[in-house]
Formats: sequence, C-alpha cells, structure tokens
Amino acid sequence: MDIKTKFSDKVKDLEASAIREIFKLLDKPGIISFAGGAPDPELFPCDELSEVAADVLKNNGKIALQYGVTEGYAPLRDWVKNRLVSQGIIKENDNNETIIVSGGQQGIDLASKSLLNPGDAVVCEQPSFIGGLNCFRSYNAEIYGVKVQSDGIDMEELEALLKQHSNIKILYTIATFQNPSGITMSLEKRKKLLELAEQYDFMIFEDNPYGELRFAGDDVPTIKSLDTQGRVVYLGSFSKILSPGIRVGFTSCDKELMERMIICKQVQDVHTNVLAQMVVYGFLTKYSIDEHISKLKETYGEKCRFMCECMDKYFPSSVSHTVPEGGIFLFCEMPDGYDTKAIMAKAVDRGVAFVPGSTTMIDDKAVCSSFRMNYSTASKEQIESGIKTLGDLLKEEVGE
Repeated sequence: MDIKTKFSDKVKDLEASAIREIFKLLDKPGIISFAGGAPDPELFPCDELSEVAADVLKNNGKIALQYGVTEGYAPLRDWVKNRLVSQGIIKENDNNETIIVSGGQQGIDLASKSLLNPGDAVVCEQPSFIGGLNCFRSYNAEIYGVKVQSDGIDMEELEALLKQHSNIKILYTIATFQNPSGITMSLEKRKKLLELAEQYDFMIFEDNPYGELRFAGDDVPTIKSLDTQGRVVYLGSFSKILSPGIRVGFTSCDKELMERMIICKQVQDVHTNVLAQMVVYGFLTKYSIDEHISKLKETYGEKCRFMCECMDKYFPSSVSHTVPEGGIFLFCEMPDGYDTKAIMAKAVDRGVAFVPGSTTMIDDKAVCSSFRMNYSTASKEQIESGIKTLGDLLKEEVGE
C-alpha cells in the first residue's frame, strides 16, 4: 500500500522545516553555528529550577502529576495576567481572557484553527517566522507577504494588498525584534495597522516572544495595548526568557475567541504539562524573573554589538546587516542575484552555518540573497572566528 495516498489534504504538501534540515548538516565537529534560534544554555537557571522542581514534587507532587485544567494552572495564569496588566498590555477588567499554552507555537495554532476556513488568507511579514508560515499552510490558508522596512511592515504595500484581496482574515506579525530581521515596528505603524484592521475587518496575531529582551533603545507599546476592539491575539512565551524546553507559553485575546481556542486545546493536548507550569510558577515566585532577564539582556546586547562590529570589519561592504535593539537575530542582505542557500552549503564546508533567507520567505523555493544570523548561543571567540571565515567566503563570492 502507498500510504501517501491516504494523507489528508492538510498535510500532504507540508514539508519539514528547512531550518531543521539545515541542522542535519551541522554534525561535523567544531562547526560554529549561527543558524539556531535558541537562548544561551549557559544562562539557564539550572540550579534554581532544579531546586524548585524538587520542592514541587515533594510538597505538591499529587497535584503536579495529575490531570490539570485546560486553561492552565490557576496561580500561573493569575501571575501572567497581572504581569500583562502591569506592563500595560491588557487592562484589568477588559474583555480579554488569558490561558497557558504549550509554547507560543501552540498559541498560533489554536488561534489559527479557531479562525481559518479554506480559502481564507493570512498576511505575513516578508521575511517571517517559519513556524508561523507552516502553521498557516497546515490550514490551507492563502499566504500573502508584505516586505519589512527598517521601521516595520510596509503599510502602503499592505493597504494595496487589502484592497486587492477581500479574503484576508489575519495579519501575523512579530512587531518587536522580528524573527528573522530583528527589526521593531514603529509606534506610528502599529497605530496604522490597527486602523487598517478596523477598516478592512481582519484580526492581528501579535507574536511577542522576544519583547522582554530589549538591550538598546526605548520600549514601544505593544499592538495589543493599543487595541480597543478585541482584534489582537497576543502570543507570549517563557521560551526565550526562561527555558524553551519547558514548553510553557501564554495567549491573551477576546473571551469569545478564547472559548473556541480552549475547546481546540482540549482536543489537541488536554492541557499544558502541569509539572512544567508549577515549576515555572515556583521560579517566578521564589526568584526575580526581572533580574534573570537583565542578565540575558546584558549578554545578548554584548554579543549583538560584537557581531555587528565583526561584520563591519570582515564582511564585504556590499553585504549589509540590520542592527537590532533586542532579541536574538539580525538579518544580512547580499546584492541581488546571489543564492544564500548555495553559499550556506559552502559555509558549512568551512565550519560555519547560518539560515538562508529563502527559508523565511512565503515562496521558500525562490532564490534569495539574504540570510539570518543568531548571536545568542555562540561565544565571542566563536563569533569573531565564524564571522571572519564567513566574511572571507562572501568576499570570494561578491568581491570586496
């Protein structure tokens, strides 16, 4: 039997994440990888989490190991709600509901499942987060891309697209320290986006896993904090500020939509891991998450600045890069016509890896001259060595 003939229409054309495929090339010892999207493991609070986990199992093990409620562990939900209120992202007595999800990715999926019908369209930033793109593809949504400028999504291009297509139901954005570009959308564009959402009647998914990791510049209000109509689904996570392996995130949106999402979550995984939720809550109440985040920001800021300095020193002048004010990524642009997927293979042969820009585009088969670089996990010594090696290769490709 050919099992492929039994595949559903939703999955038959899905492909494995190109970034995951890149990781298969990284088995050779000594390779310097700028291809990941993970926090620095050296900064994980292992001792503190170990202590909290032991305490949870010793004193509340019967709760931690039992089934939980779909909405999430109540003390953790309350903590998240209070923090969102204190940050001005939601109001204390508004029409929002907040639940705990199994990582931010599940929040994207639950909201998509609750809103998308076949034939609906999603607008994504170009470039965009591959996890979001693949989620929308899994629901057979049409996906339209709008280019990202130095201050965020191109509003003129977006409005032209909205006038052309009446089936647009969702716009997905990582407005703060965008993945992969590291760019932050300006306040003016955030306000304009909400105006367009009202005018053309679409929802906004604001994915904000990096928002707490600002190491330069001034904070910009979240789109959610500016929303007065319940159009914004806010997606947050502990993955980048505590641990991605714990798989604990949160989502806040209109209560009626959240009711649909909770039902979808019941079907999908019943509830988020209770032990993980209780360990996260235990850490949050026993230790200062803000002090921990301060350490992350200091380290990532140093690494980002150093990577930019090394690029300015070793890269050819025709290769440009963004200068993020936070997060863990920056984006590089080569002159048009160069294929960074082919260049990446050459780089791996020399012991350096990055993510070619094609993996972050709507049409991931097209030739792309950009690439994403991660600075959170490599040491400063690895950053300089890897950037010098990559710079030598790029000079061979494009000249000085």
